[in-house]
Amino acid sequence: MTHVHELTTLLESKRELITDWMAKKRKEVPIPIYGSVDIRDAGWKVGVVDANHFPAGFNNVAENDLDVLSSLFKTHIMRTQPNCKWVHIYPESHTRNQGYIENIATIQRLIQMAGFKCTIGSPELEDLGSLMGISGPLSLDQVILNGDDDLTIEGGKPDLILLNNDLTNGKLPGLTAPNVSPPAEMGWHQRRKSEHYACLQGYVNEIGEILEIDPWHLMPEWFVSEDKCLTEVGCRTKLAGEIDAFIANIQSRYDALGIERKPAVVMKNDRGTYGLGIMILTSGDAILNLSNRKINKLRYAKGGAEVDNYLIQEGIPTSMLTEEGEPVEPVVYLVDGEAAAWFYRINPKKSDMDNLNSPSARFEDYSNSGHMYGEHAHGWHALLAELSMLAMGAESNIER
Repeated sequence: MTHVHELTTLLESKRELITDWMAKKRKEVPIPIYGSVDIRDAGWKVGVVDANHFPAGFNNVAENDLDVLSSLFKTHIMRTQPNCKWVHIYPESHTRNQGYIENIATIQRLIQMAGFKCTIGSPELEDLGSLMGISGPLSLDQVILNGDDDLTIEGGKPDLILLNNDLTNGKLPGLTAPNVSPPAEMGWHQRRKSEHYACLQGYVNEIGEILEIDPWHLMPEWFVSEDKCLTEVGCRTKLAGEIDAFIANIQSRYDALGIERKPAVVMKNDRGTYGLGIMILTSGDAILNLSNRKINKLRYAKGGAEVDNYLIQEGIPTSMLTEEGEPVEPVVYLVDGEAAAWFYRINPKKSDMDNLNSPSARFEDYSNSGHMYGEHAHGWHALLAELSMLAMGAESNIER
């Protein structure tokens, strides 16, 4: 059986070739200004399990990573907006989570460190004045939506609007200008998780060719079950059959490779973000007896769309554990397409196959925990995260 960790010497021997290939690919797509990627590492498979175009969590990265992050922000902004002097951050308006607010404060600090004026706010937050973060209040600037569908901040217009709002509920007024980054079209009202995986698959296949390894080891298997209404027994029955067939295929691969564990799959709505349910399944049976609460958690629009598409993704168990046996997964933060910071999500109440992103999780940054969990941070984990940024760039070229 191929063990990815045992191929690190091969990866490093191909580093120059991969760097040249990456530079060529980055010229073919618009590279996102920033993003974060969740990685799962089972040893025999390492893969991207989630990719965020509007990342939260910058407050969890190490203090000594801020210089390189701010430098990459400056590089990206000066390349894409060469006359930029003023960046405005457009945040989420639905949450008062202090961790999220601290994330916005950290992004503001990074932009200011890069030498730009940086303001924060949105029309939805106009009456608040400030939001309370972990380190204290975060001041908000007055944002007014003009009649010609653009934004005025404190009487002026910024050179760049940095979007940190995933637009789950639809595109918002004032965000149609070309100086909005990432573009509003990448919000969850239009974006699909499967589009990311489809784009990522091509890049992973090419890297597999360069390294002469089976790309199966660098990406979870997946498929989309389309047009399913979970409130209908017939739809659930068909979905359960699709899941059982998919698990059987994974089991066959496990048997061929000598992987001695029962496969599981992760079921997610193909669009949407936090607030939507994630189910870990070892067979399709669980789909047949879903409660109304679970059904509503999995559906994108309560009272809206009658059918949804569901991403069914091979579960990758994490082999990364604390000394106490708690599961660990790396989260990679990227600016201008480059992996620049890491933290580790640890959840004592979850198993090695579970979704670790829950209230019981804690975070440890690379400077404090890299010696325990970061052996492959700059190798396999960074490579896959940077491929994910290429895929995000390719997504933005999809006609919707």
